[in-house]
Amino acid sequence: MNQSNILIQSAVAGLLALGVAAVSGSALAADDAKDKCYGVAKAGQNDCGGKYSKHSCAGQGKVDNDPNDFKLVPQGTCEKMGGKLTAGGEEKK
Repeated sequence: MNQSNILIQSAVAGLLALGVAAVSGSALAADDAKDKCYGVAKAGQNDCGGKYSKHSCAGQGKVDNDPNDFKLVPQGTCEKMGGKLTAGGEEKK
């Protein structure tokens, strides 16, 4: 490759990386208006597992409405959906 091709590819890669960083930053800001709602996720549709869950990753819930798995919901709606803002294991402490 010649120097001008390398320079152009580097510039394009930098712009793409900047765009990805901007998008992920705005996604994080949107999550600020959400609550972790425990006990409302259907099996395989949880956003993550809590401290007392048997797993730690999204989509690994094995049962519906596990009190230790959470789903991110709009702030202030969790309890209206029948969920709790704390994991089931935390309540037993």
